[in-house]
Amino acid sequence: MAEQSLPLPSSLQAWMLAIRPKTLPAGAVPVVLGSALAAADGRFCLFPALVALICALGIQVATNFINEIYDFRKGADTAERLGPTRTVAAGIISEKTMIKVSGILIGTVFLLGLYLVYTAGWPIFIVGLLSLLFAWAYTGGPYPIAYSGLGDVFVFVFFGLVAVGGTYYVQAHALSLPVLFAAVAPGAFSVNILLVNNIRDIATDRTVGKMTLPARIGAQWARRLYSALTVAAFLVPVLLSMNGYSQWGMLSLLSAPLAFRLIRQLNASEGRELNNVLAGTGKLMTLHGLLFAAGLLVQ
Repeated sequence: MAEQSLPLPSSLQAWMLAIRPKTLPAGAVPVVLGSALAAADGRFCLFPALVALICALGIQVATNFINEIYDFRKGADTAERLGPTRTVAAGIISEKTMIKVSGILIGTVFLLGLYLVYTAGWPIFIVGLLSLLFAWAYTGGPYPIAYSGLGDVFVFVFFGLVAVGGTYYVQAHALSLPVLFAAVAPGAFSVNILLVNNIRDIATDRTVGKMTLPARIGAQWARRLYSALTVAAFLVPVLLSMNGYSQWGMLSLLSAPLAFRLIRQLNASEGRELNNVLAGTGKLMTLHGLLFAAGLLVQ
């Protein structure tokens, strides 16, 4: 299919759709939290933190782009889909262009990551390669993770443990158990973003064999999992305060009213209404993460 010729504003809008800004907190918040933990331990380094942030967001966006390519090929992004427009499936951005841009983005992230390898050593090289592999394998390859129901596990690991732990490591050149405890919060919220997205798409995903976790366990159990992960995320700052970090980290509990509202909204919503819950979950992750990080800096 030939790519449409669009005026600049429409082209920008198309790429913003492909980037999926509502999912970007999953890339940014773990880096902010990992940097705050490094600062609390007196090991903050600005430039590695900034490069880690750029790489994390780059991997997040690359994952979204690759997702567009493979879901289009597998027929998952149909007109019946209830989520935002997918640009490749809609013919707004050609598959060829998306492949080219994805390759450039991944190459850029790889080159930037070499600086982090230079500063923090070979463990970061392994983490970086696995992260880029995950970006592709999530929907690509012969056994796509997103189609197996294991996507939530990988999202928790890479957007929680790896992102927070890796950000801390490139600054402190060490890792501790409390840092991994802290990583549970953004990991849980990242999974919740994915859960809402997949609860909304259960019907269309099942028709193309995309057996996400909600498609396997059903919407009701997926909603219960969302609630349990939200509770777990709010317990994390309490646990950190018991392990030597500032009790001001519990400022994140101020975001609890939004969390309760989203849980009620999730249980009362169906179809396209879930798009509002998806956006709200991203906002909750951002608010909780920023309050948590800011509180950790108060000694």
